[in-house]
Amino acid sequence: MDYIGKYEVRRVLGEGATSTVYLGFDSFAQREVAIKVIAAEALRDRDKGRLYRHLLVNEASLAGKLNHPHIVQIFDAVLSDEISYIVMEYVSGGTLEQFCSPEGLLPLDRVVEVIFKCTRALDYAHRLGITHRDIKPANILLVGDGSNGDIKISDFGAALLNDSDQTRTQVTGVGSPAYMSPEQVQDQALSHQTDIYSLGVVMYQLLTGRLPFHASSNYGMVYQITNAEPPSPSTLRADLPPELETIVARAMQKSLDARYADWDAFAHDLAQSFRNGKLASTQTQGVPDSEKFETLRGLPFFREFSDVEIWEVVRFSTWNDVSADTLLMKDGEAGDYFCFLVSGEARVAKRGRTLGLLTPGDCFGEMAVVGRSSRVRGADVAARSHSRVITIRAETLRHASDTCRMHFYQGFLEVLSRRLTMANARLAAL
Repeated sequence: MDYIGKYEVRRVLGEGATSTVYLGFDSFAQREVAIKVIAAEALRDRDKGRLYRHLLVNEASLAGKLNHPHIVQIFDAVLSDEISYIVMEYVSGGTLEQFCSPEGLLPLDRVVEVIFKCTRALDYAHRLGITHRDIKPANILLVGDGSNGDIKISDFGAALLNDSDQTRTQVTGVGSPAYMSPEQVQDQALSHQTDIYSLGVVMYQLLTGRLPFHASSNYGMVYQITNAEPPSPSTLRADLPPELETIVARAMQKSLDARYADWDAFAHDLAQSFRNGKLASTQTQGVPDSEKFETLRGLPFFREFSDVEIWEVVRFSTWNDVSADTLLMKDGEAGDYFCFLVSGEARVAKRGRTLGLLTPGDCFGEMAVVGRSSRVRGADVAARSHSRVITIRAETLRHASDTCRMHFYQGFLEVLSRRLTMANARLAAL
């Protein structure tokens, strides 16, 4: 049986570049613990050894100080030339990373509950003079299977303490670029508002399955964080209520004056979204996501889409059931969306003359996206029977992932090619 200090080692939980985390057992306290052992070679590294030691000492200094139901407790710390490790509360449910992709998003009410609990935990830390500085999904752990929404914030190694300097930011190795605030990437003085921004990024990702900014380098990421505006979350997820979009936008404001000034204001707005029943509007028009996925997977247009891309479409599309004679598109009107017919039948007409019939699987209105010179409808489209229609906005498609967008344009080309072939066949028959 192996031991680290007085702790029985049961198995490896995870390994990183500088540390290994073990599941251990404290026989004295009769509880399972997580033991993070820092690699000796990391501490001896000529370039970053001092930084790693700083992070270790920082986290060890918080042992016994952060006693909050939504913060991982630190029980013990040992720093020596032979071995250095931190002993923490063991949280078994994994991290929020598993819910940060389009195919695995949490229900909206669960997202609000998780973020609300984070605001309360980080406000507690702030009142003790602690700013986390590395808020990201990987540092938010789920209790048990996560079904009750309970979370625990972990990894305060990068924390800024009120009695320390503010010289270490991401540029010198602390934090995760995609989640950092504008002031953090610019080496400016930090306060609790940097964590508010980072939690806003986490909320954005939990709601949409995507990060607000993407770049191929840290310098590119820094530029976007300080200069660019992210796509509105509703362009990536059609069922998102405006109240949640407003909350995310305020948390992620570049200006400190426009951002939430404190955790109480952030938490209040989240709580209001529950109290006012605003999350009731998040129901997906009665169509379960699983049914949406299977429907899209069965349509020929989406045969080249990966499962991840299908889930992305599920999130940003709008599904509606319409009755017979409902006008879906009107000749001569501007349009910034396109549709798919899932069930039923629709008639395409010009000045009362039928041009064609649409059947399940057909795409229509795509020229409003493909065409650059004109976004005016060229015909009426009306349901001939009770039908189910999928609607996707052009702006939403512009903000889709590169591969998803590429597959849409590839599908549009196939649709246009098929229509040209049919038109040529009709001309040849004249």
